[in-house]
Amino acid sequence: MSDDKHTRHIDLQCPTCGCTDYQYSSDMTTELVQCASCKRELTKDELTHLNSENIDVHTTEVKEELINDIANIFSKTFKNK
Repeated sequence: MSDDKHTRHIDLQCPTCGCTDYQYSSDMTTELVQCASCKRELTKDELTHLNSENIDVHTTEVKEELINDIANIFSKTFKNK
């Protein structure tokens, strides 16, 4: 089973304009990101929280794929014995 198959890149959308491009402060001590389009500033936690529904959908998809892949592996393993 390949780890790459179950890897997802989730674009986090700005809750104001829907843009998925952000500018990050060069100062790594701040947790603020700024939307490249509308310039809204959010903390990384706020951005994650506001995109939680999208994140949950992707997480559910990965879980389902893993369950199916594991079931197939078990099926093939026991079928060959």
